[in-house]
Amino acid sequence: MDFLSEFANDLRATFALKFLLSPLYIGSTVLIVWMIWFARQKPTSFLRFMFPKELYLHPSTMVDIKVAVFNTFFLASGAFSLLWVAPTITIWLQAKFALLSDGPLAIPETGVWQGAVAALLLFLTQDFCRFCNHYLHHGTRFLWPFHAVHHSAEVLTPVTFLRAHPAYYALQTLLMSVLIGVVQAIILFALVGRIEAWVLYATTLAFNGYIFFAGHLRHSHIWLSYGPFLEHFLISPAQHQVHHSSDPKHHDKNYGEVFAFWDWMFGTLYVPDGPEDLIFGIAGRDGARIPQPHPTFRAAMLGPFIEVWEEMIKGTAFETQKKSNTP
Repeated sequence: MDFLSEFANDLRATFALKFLLSPLYIGSTVLIVWMIWFARQKPTSFLRFMFPKELYLHPSTMVDIKVAVFNTFFLASGAFSLLWVAPTITIWLQAKFALLSDGPLAIPETGVWQGAVAALLLFLTQDFCRFCNHYLHHGTRFLWPFHAVHHSAEVLTPVTFLRAHPAYYALQTLLMSVLIGVVQAIILFALVGRIEAWVLYATTLAFNGYIFFAGHLRHSHIWLSYGPFLEHFLISPAQHQVHHSSDPKHHDKNYGEVFAFWDWMFGTLYVPDGPEDLIFGIAGRDGARIPQPHPTFRAAMLGPFIEVWEEMIKGTAFETQKKSNTP
């Protein structure tokens, strides 16, 4: 079962490398921004267009950087490795399938089409897990305070991607490992027989390929839409910026990371008609801005635990710091 541990390691490596530090991603982002700048007839200097100092020197960005550095080292430490239970689930389900089939499972050679279908199923599973994790954090009162750390960003820069509480990553790791463990077992039993290394690389390359095209711009001031048709199938940077908006009409919208059809299926899809003026940060159900609850790194890390504890004891913590997408 070595491929299972390879698969887990592959996912962790993908997460660690896909943003911020990769020259390929940075280069692709610079090129895309340059094309947008040129298409908009060079409204200002290119450096000013790409790096407005009022955003990158904003106090909210300073908190982004501190949380990002902490998360980078924390995740690299392997702190969540015990939560990755996909291999255990896959092995257990394989044993159950073997009993149902009256003997050990045969392991046939993997054909190209079986491998392609397996890669697609695994990729869809990963993305659906991210959608579910995101949806749960917005809709569950004991999880929202942890995700609110991300949404309390008052300006968006690529570093905001890593402005997330470690508890959010923990749940995502656990949820993904459970669902992927089940899917792997089903694929092994019914479709493939075994998962070849190229199948795992295919899922990684597919995700990296998506992020390569404007992944950095999801958390940025630069509006990039894919157009109404594609935005029913793929989440554009503009759609994710809408998700961060404090406007009530944008609440509970666009939870997807890669595919938009999850939101389409669950009634949470928002496709903008054109560029919108967005104000970021946490707001109440009426759209009234809520004062920054995480002005410091300490508040971002400890505040959610305090809020959940107060909610458990008094039931009052969420009365002043909830968005329309919390219960």
